[in-house]
Amino acid sequence: MNKTKILSFLILIILLASCKQNYHNSQTNKSGLYSGTFSYGNFTDNIIFEVEKDSSNYHVFFTSLEQNANRIPLQKISVVGDSINFKLQSDYYTYTFKNKWVDNNEKLQGSLTVDTVSVNYSLEKELKNGQALKSEDITFKSNNLGLNGTIWYPQKSNGNALVIVTSSGNADRSSSRAEAIMFAKKGYTTFHYDKRGTGNSEGDWTSSTIDELVSDDINAIEYFSNKTHVPLSNIGIKGSSQGASKVPYILDKLPDLNYGIAVSCPGVTLLESDLNYWKNLNSNEIGNDIDDAANLQRDIYRFIAGTLSKTDLEKHVKSKKEKVWFKNIWIPNLDEVKTDKKLLYSPIPYFEKVKQPILIVQGTKDEIIPIESSQIITEALKKANNDKFEVHFLKGASHAMNNVGESDFPYWSKLHSDYIGTLTNWMTSIIIK
Repeated sequence: MNKTKILSFLILIILLASCKQNYHNSQTNKSGLYSGTFSYGNFTDNIIFEVEKDSSNYHVFFTSLEQNANRIPLQKISVVGDSINFKLQSDYYTYTFKNKWVDNNEKLQGSLTVDTVSVNYSLEKELKNGQALKSEDITFKSNNLGLNGTIWYPQKSNGNALVIVTSSGNADRSSSRAEAIMFAKKGYTTFHYDKRGTGNSEGDWTSSTIDELVSDDINAIEYFSNKTHVPLSNIGIKGSSQGASKVPYILDKLPDLNYGIAVSCPGVTLLESDLNYWKNLNSNEIGNDIDDAANLQRDIYRFIAGTLSKTDLEKHVKSKKEKVWFKNIWIPNLDEVKTDKKLLYSPIPYFEKVKQPILIVQGTKDEIIPIESSQIITEALKKANNDKFEVHFLKGASHAMNNVGESDFPYWSKLHSDYIGTLTNWMTSIIIK
């Protein structure tokens, strides 16, 4: 082979390698985190698509912290050339996303179609600057049970921490992940964990008392303080609903804690709060007989709480079976009911002892807790001679602090626009003091 042929052959090899490398780079560069604002009429939200590629397939994850959505896997991903399409399925709607990489893969332009509405958006790739939050999954012991949680470390710590205590039902730490991330982004080291019997934690929450659950919260807080070396005096706690009702109890048991935040906290027993929700759901249909019907529903809750016998309940049920409203009564299988003493718990005796600063947040569209809850809590705090509390009402906020009202895009539900700011501003004022 003469020199000319050898040179031509080498040039060809270099060109082929270069093309292969360029193709590889073009595919690799399509991966990344694309973020931007989604807007439609009076609805806006900050959304993120995380595009990842393994050896053979693309994977896409959806994040909207204000929707409490973090890295939700998207389905039916299809990539053809510079186009990438995928879907998200909820209980009610199918969300169809059609996208195209533009500007050398630095942008992702697309449209979302749901129901009969289509909305265009444009997202930009975020630079890899090493400033992403760091998280650590941990396991700790509480009452001979292994409980699991996650610590979120801020990029730049303000020296303070926030622990999000567990709430009712079988929700695990994923229900509080978005808030843990949002407050970590504001400089707080945050901690949330799976309640016993949920997520990866051992135990059974259904048969546990409030005292046992609070004991778990206290053990979690003390573990977190020792693990991160953040003293209790620099740690605040936050709870929602049943979690909020535990806040004054925990503050009383751990007087060195800095403050507490109680969101959507009932000013009555959990039983009366559940009954209030039932009344709100059924009052329009039942009408003037709502109090009579509520008395029967209350007795069913009392039976579950262990304060009414099965015999007495069955007599009450039998006497009301002919009522028009009887179909609205919720009656479980009485032979399978497990006694739940948590229903008898009220946070008021603990609010009457709280000395630390405390923030009470209640939504005006909360259908679960009684509307007078914040006033009852206020009177309790006055009995404690506590003048370091504030009460904030968020107009149009639901029990979950989502915005309730007319939306031009009703297919997504997001946090009330003032919710995080209300908490953050108050927390900052406490830290400064």
